[in-house]
Amino acid sequence: MFRTAVEHAKKHPGLIPQFFFICLGMGGASLYLIRLARGPHVTWNKTSNPEPWNKLDPTYQYKFVSITTDYKNLKKEGPDFESHKP
Repeated sequence: MFRTAVEHAKKHPGLIPQFFFICLGMGGASLYLIRLARGPHVTWNKTSNPEPWNKLDPTYQYKFVSITTDYKNLKKEGPDFESHKP
């Protein structure tokens, strides 16, 4: 498939930018999916850490950009499940 793309690019040089931007978009999408899969709300091993989101600090910023929320001044709302482990 790569060889076919190179042959088309040699015959039609106008396709080179299109191939470049398609590869750039696919690479960016792949990196973003990897970032999402490694987030604190995803559990890959349920036996050792079934609820990893309970170990996060209440000031942890989940979003890329938060315009109106100041995460540094947030206080934890809710019970602390860590202290009730047997």
